Amino acid sequence: MKKRLLIIGAGGHGRSVAEAALLGQDYALTAFLDDATKPPKHHLWGCPVWGATAMLADCRGRIDEVIVAIGNNTLREALHQQAKAQGIPLATVIHPAAMVSPTGTLGEGSAIMAGAIVGTGAQLGEGVIVNCGAVVDHDCVVESFGHLGVNAGMAGGSVLGRSVWMPVGSALAYGVKVLAGRVLRAGEVVEA
Repeated sequence: MKKRLLIIGAGGHGRSVAEAALLGQDYALTAFLDDATKPPKHHLWGCPVWGATAMLADCRGRIDEVIVAIGNNTLREALHQQAKAQGIPLATVIHPAAMVSPTGTLGEGSAIMAGAIVGTGAQLGEGVIVNCGAVVDHDCVVESFGHLGVNAGMAGGSVLGRSVWMPVGSALAYGVKVLAGRVLRAGEVVEA
């Protein structure tokens, strides 16, 4: 039986995560919460937008799991922690066209999108986004709330610190460590 999934965020990333969940086998998309969605848009793809994130506690009993599908690392972490504090289990959504090594580990609340690769021995913390076509190579670490944008890449053994944002096409060379909170530039290559 599929788990009832609530998605926080009805923007571009939220819709992408919803699509990944619909294509997979684990979840039944139940509803969205979104602070920016205003009436009359009460449905998205036939799924209700129940309201703003302030009503998260009211969703218990109507859902089985939640994922915060917002690209902004700081906001994603705050809402993720709010869901944990409410005792609502966090979902990890993996697009069926992603490849995740069986020796990799994924933290709760992570989203692995279409064409993404999570390699051998890679370790992802909570609330991580590995966007379309991004690569987390063997033995890499992505600390909690890290975000790899489209086609971003981490070479073997590199470390992406907590809440680091790697935008489109950026890359880390082998063994490089990027400290927490940093924002890379699109296409930037960080070398040792």
